[in-house]
Amino acid sequence: MSKTRIFALSMIVLMLIAFFSNPKQEQHEKIVREKAIVLLKQEAGEQNEQAIDFGIQLFGNTLIDQFMRNHVMVENYYLFSLTKIHVGHQENTIGGGAFGTIWLSPKIDEKAAEIAKLIKEGL
Repeated sequence: MSKTRIFALSMIVLMLIAFFSNPKQEQHEKIVREKAIVLLKQEAGEQNEQAIDFGIQLFGNTLIDQFMRNHVMVENYYLFSLTKIHVGHQENTIGGGAFGTIWLSPKIDEKAAEIAKLIKEGL
């Protein structure tokens, strides 16, 4: 078998693996939800961390769910997917997923104050 055919078959197999292991939207949302809770706790400070935990338990993640619904979007490109966040009139890519793994960009840490503000505005 020629090198060209081996390369073509390898690429087809790689694309099939990428297609079937592309993370679902629910997986992206779970990772972003966990990160949003961490960012909210960081912005509140250590003395308010217990109040944030209590608020999250009391409201049943309603604020986080509203934030996810209004500001977070997952775009599926079949071989990979991107997680985007809308802050103001800007859309930023904050993560990506492929081969069953989701990576969040350091941009989400840069936007921590804005994200915490958006979540708090849901009150």
